[in-house]
Amino acid sequence: MDEHGTLTPLTDDDPAPVLLTVEEAARCLRIGRTTCFALIRSGELESIDIGRLRRVPADAPAAYLARRRAAQRAA
Repeated sequence: MDEHGTLTPLTDDDPAPVLLTVEEAARCLRIGRTTCFALIRSGELESIDIGRLRRVPADAPAAYLARRRAAQRAA
C-alpha cells in the first residue's frame, strides 16, 4: 500500500509473492480453477486458510509437479 492506503501493483522491484490465490496457482499449473480446488481438497496441493481466504504457498505448485513426476517415473 502507498501512503494513501491504496494498493499498489507489483513491480519488477517487488519480491516474488509468498502466497498465491487459487486462480494464480491454477494458472501456474495450466489447469482450471475447479481442478485446482479438487487438488486442494484431496490434499495433493498444499494450501492454507487465512480468515475466509484460501491461499497456496508459492512453492506448492512446483512441489506438486515434482511429486507427480517422481510417481510417474516410479510407475
